Amino acid sequence: MRCGSSPPREFAKTSLHGRLRRDRMALLWKLDGLSEYDARRPLTVTGTNLLGLVKHVAGVEARYFGEVFDRPSPEPLPRWQDHEGSDLWAAENETRDQIIESCRRTWKHSDATINELALDAPGHVPWWPEPYANTNLFAILVHVLGETNRHAGHADILREAVDGRTGMRPEHEMQIDEDARTAYCAKIEQAARSAASVKA
Repeated sequence: MRCGSSPPREFAKTSLHGRLRRDRMALLWKLDGLSEYDARRPLTVTGTNLLGLVKHVAGVEARYFGEVFDRPSPEPLPRWQDHEGSDLWAAENETRDQIIESCRRTWKHSDATINELALDAPGHVPWWPEPYANTNLFAILVHVLGETNRHAGHADILREAVDGRTGMRPEHEMQIDEDARTAYCAKIEQAARSAASVKA
């Protein structure tokens, strides 16, 4: 859609919503083909893990497109005041399918909020400091898109570390050429060492 083909507000809403949908799917795809262990295991020193990222981003949407606009999510959520990090990893009794289905229900609820409200519809974020707590759908869309995009980038790196798979969509994924990757990394390593020796 070109900007000139619809009113600016409608174009902005459609564009932001489209990007959000794209980045949701990119994040979810990072679980594709992984074992239960690799989907859940901590991959950084702070415990960041792929299934936890998916679960966390769904929780972000549930709060921002639910509570903020007085449209509570159908998914059970602890009070925001009681946040203790359980949204960042999957417990033993939480299956991957349960988490993914919860995500999809959350997305449906979020999409309904986005579709039914105007960009200037007022919302209130009680966990934001004043004077920012009173906001609107446009600001929340931008905020949630930024959160989703950021965590999708985290997932890119984590998945690459697990098995070398990269990309945003399965149809754009390229066959892994280990020799080319090794040569590329060696070139970067050499440049880094050369730069470091010049600075020394």
